[in-house]
Amino acid sequence: MSTMRDAFIEELHSRMREDESIFFLSADFGSPRLDSIRKDFGGRFLNVGIAEQNLVNVSTGLALEGFTVYAYAIAPFLTMRAYEQIRINLALQSQLKELNVNLVGVGAGMSYDVSGPTHHCLEDLSIMRTLPNIVVFSPSDTNLTRRFVDYSIKVKAPKYLRFDGKALPEIYTDAQSVRIEDGFFEVRKGGEICLVSTGYMTHKAIRAAKLLYEEGIEAGVLDIFLLKPVDADSLYGALRDYRHIVTLEEGFTGKGGLDSVISCVLEERGFNGGIKRMGLGDEYMFDIGSREYLHKSAGLSEEDIIRNIKTILKVA
Repeated sequence: MSTMRDAFIEELHSRMREDESIFFLSADFGSPRLDSIRKDFGGRFLNVGIAEQNLVNVSTGLALEGFTVYAYAIAPFLTMRAYEQIRINLALQSQLKELNVNLVGVGAGMSYDVSGPTHHCLEDLSIMRTLPNIVVFSPSDTNLTRRFVDYSIKVKAPKYLRFDGKALPEIYTDAQSVRIEDGFFEVRKGGEICLVSTGYMTHKAIRAAKLLYEEGIEAGVLDIFLLKPVDADSLYGALRDYRHIVTLEEGFTGKGGLDSVISCVLEERGFNGGIKRMGLGDEYMFDIGSREYLHKSAGLSEEDIIRNIKTILKVA
């Protein structure tokens, strides 16, 4: 297994050989694969130091000159410390001019588990989705991450790439017909109920669905990897036949994240089924422990998911 950032940087390294318009900027944040970019393309690699605001400023300047730019930092600091610069330089300005800046944030959700609430990234989906003109990408595995490289070069718009900090198993294979432009993929077909998830939570959804299957319950799993833009009609088409939808996210519920995407799509199109939102409540977590420990504390364990589904389906 490899991390999303290493898979992405490795794929981008090969594109930089072919395309001299690509720049990679870092806010004093490393990676084993990043050394190869620094070594082979030193003239197109910049380390701006621990200065996320300046990272966005310099990236914007390069993009205004026609370059394709990747700005790399720890996710909570990139999105929240530099939010004003992202809003003014990228979201606002890209409405008037073409800007291809890709904000590569590492440490989605609670992937920096033992670092505590300062390093947990639970607000990013909400605040980045709020900004007009910005693409929000939340992959669940390295295959999706690699496939996004071509999309990131082709689509000339600011983007936020929300990468998990830990190495995760692969969900997708190269043979699967997954298109980034579609924004979602039905990993598992269900009966009455479907788990809709993003990022790391898709792994938990798949495991929970397998355990439920052993008990005779067919739960679908739909992985959302583009939270903006959303092909609302196609997404509704994939979900409309279910009676119950459960959203799973490593973020605050009711704040504009994944649950808001799904509820808006369904309710605006007259969905008659029920929607259950699973995520973090309106408080930070100061407990220190593994990701699974934090999930159990927050009611996001696989046991919690299964219990909620059985309650919804009224199964003992």
